[in-house]
Amino acid sequence: MEINELIDKIKTFCEERDWDQYHNPKDLAIGISTEAAELLDLFRFKNNEEIQDTVTNRREHIEDELADVLFFVLRFAQTNDIDLKKALVNKMAKNAIKYPIDKVKGNNKKYNEY
Repeated sequence: MEINELIDKIKTFCEERDWDQYHNPKDLAIGISTEAAELLDLFRFKNNEEIQDTVTNRREHIEDELADVLFFVLRFAQTNDIDLKKALVNKMAKNAIKYPIDKVKGNNKKYNEY
């Protein structure tokens, strides 16, 4: 399924439930943050071995949380007429300038730290 197909599916799902009234930019942004925090909570206070165990044994829960984040991202884009493909391509071009390969390959420092 293409991004636009996913967006249409979410749009229909929300319209059938009369949820447009609840999906303003603020509340959708809160939804993105909340769902991302729920994903993060699955890994809180875990060492590397426990993290891998969580990925293996709680996979469905992880997938559900990722899907929730994606739902809110797609819904935000749909309700605010944002072309996510274009936005990602533009952001990657900006990142290529901020993070030139010759300076950052194998390095995870932020662009203002190298």
